[in-house]
This record gives sequence, structure tokens and C-alpha cells, in this order.
Amino acid sequence: MIGNIFAAVGRGVMGFFAELGRIVLLLIAVFRYVPSAFRSRRLVLEQMSVIGVSSLPLVLLVGSFTGAIAALQATNLFAKFNLLALARPFVGGSIATVVFTELSPVLTALVIAGRVGGSIAAQIGTMKVSEQIDALEMMAIHPDRYLAMPRVLAAMTMMPILIIFSNLVAILGAFFLVILKFNFTSVDYFISVRNFFSVTEILTGLLKSLTFGMATALIGCYVGFRTDGGAEGVGQSTVRSFTLSSAAILVLDAIFGYVL
Repeated sequence: MIGNIFAAVGRGVMGFFAELGRIVLLLIAVFRYVPSAFRSRRLVLEQMSVIGVSSLPLVLLVGSFTGAIAALQATNLFAKFNLLALARPFVGGSIATVVFTELSPVLTALVIAGRVGGSIAAQIGTMKVSEQIDALEMMAIHPDRYLAMPRVLAAMTMMPILIIFSNLVAILGAFFLVILKFNFTSVDYFISVRNFFSVTEILTGLLKSLTFGMATALIGCYVGFRTDGGAEGVGQSTVRSFTLSSAAILVLDAIFGYVL
């Protein structure tokens, strides 16, 4: 009985590292084709439009409520201990810090993982089960260059841009909430943001978003390439892509939190 348990755990661990190795190999293949990105610029620009422009309304919506929720939780915590008056000069700066470094990059990345990562897996998975990828290989077009590289490069390019927009609307969302609910003034809020603002916080969030975008697109491509089983397999790949991407985002965020 105990031997079976250890065997099952061992198979799971080895399967995890084997899959991680295949994802790393795909990443290496993608970066090997990055020098040909200019030649494939039409494909890259198409994916930038899908990942960035089409996702912008959803990102703005999520970002505005992210800032409002961050402001609500911060001010409620201070109010709970009757420290709101004392903490007033620090509220804006604390909200900006948590939005720039944590909430905006992570929540936006999770939204993109659901919208874009699943879409990538479904598109490539459909091509896989319908043998379109086999047709590409017969025409001497490598799927890693034609399908994976434009999507990964576009995600790495557009995610930091989306995070910048998300940061802006999050700060404004937090501003309106503290004004309406806690009677702050614009001077109180924005002076606090300015006094405690650090460029490092912005750069940390952008670095995180670049990594999250790469992971989301890479996992979507990897899952799509390994799809089988017809329409049912495509649906399973979509769910699996979102699940793996979300887990990867949270793990990477924890690593960033420890290292930085």
C-alpha cells in the first residue's frame, strides 16, 4: 500500500518535471526564431491586436475595480483600529504600492490567462486535431516559428502596455472611492502617492507582467500542440491552459516576491 502511494507520487513528480522540460524546450525554440520576427511581422502584429487591443476594455474594467477594492480594504483596515486620521497621509502611497507591484500585474495576468491563454490553446488545438499543423510541416513551415513565436512575442510586448493602462485606471478608481466614502481630498490622495512613489515599483510590475505574458502564451501554445481527441480534446485543452497559466502566474509571483 505504502509502496503504491510512493510510486504514484513518484510518477506525478516525474511527469511534472517531464512536462516542465517540454515547455522549456518550446521556450528555447521560440527564442531561436525571434530573429525572424521582422519577417513574420504581420503575424506578430495580428497577435498584438488580439492580445492587446481586444483585451483593453476588459483590462480597464478590471483595473478600475482593482483600485477601488484596494482602497476599500486599506481604508477599512485603518478605520477598524481608529487609525484612519493618523494614516491619512499614507493611504494614497500604500494603495499605489500594492497596485503597482502586486494587484494590477497579477489580476490582469489572470484575466489575460483566461481570455487569451485559453483562446491560443483552442486555436492551435483545433489546428492540431484537424491536421492543419501536419500540413504546415509538409510545406516546410515550422509550427514553432509560424504559430508559437508570434503569440509569445506579442504577449510579452502587450502585457506591460496593458498593465500601464490598468495602473492608471486603478489609481483613479481608488481615488474616487476614497473621496466618496472616506471624505479624502484630491490633495490628500495625490500628495501621498507622489511622496511615496518609486520608479522601482513600476518597473517591478512591468517585469512581472512581461514574465506573466510569456508564461501565458507559452503554456497556451504548448497545450495546443499536445491536443488530441477531437472537439472534446480542444475543450479540455482550453481549460487546462487556463489552469496551468493561472498556477504559473501565482508561482512566478511568489518567486518575484521572494527574490525582489
